[in-house]
Amino acid sequence: MKDIHRVLKTIQVNSEKAQILTENNIYVFEVDTKATKIEIKEAVKRVLGKEVVSVKTANYDGKKKRGRTSPVMGKRANWKKAYVKLKEGEEIDIV
Repeated sequence: MKDIHRVLKTIQVNSEKAQILTENNIYVFEVDTKATKIEIKEAVKRVLGKEVVSVKTANYDGKKKRGRTSPVMGKRANWKKAYVKLKEGEEIDIV
């Protein structure tokens, strides 16, 4: 990835697991599927200005979906999730 601003897509706060992890200073991001752990760490440091301790990633396959009247199966896009642990004392304001 060349552009650091395309690495982070969204921060996920709507799941129960993400809210529990936030209490332990771990934040969940949806990231670009081609992004590496080093690029994710640099993106959080540059874009959000936070010090990162560790990054864990997980790849997910898109779900198979069928249209309302169509017998043809479609597929949602594959996506990647990153668990980013911040340095003690740092936090991200989620409004």
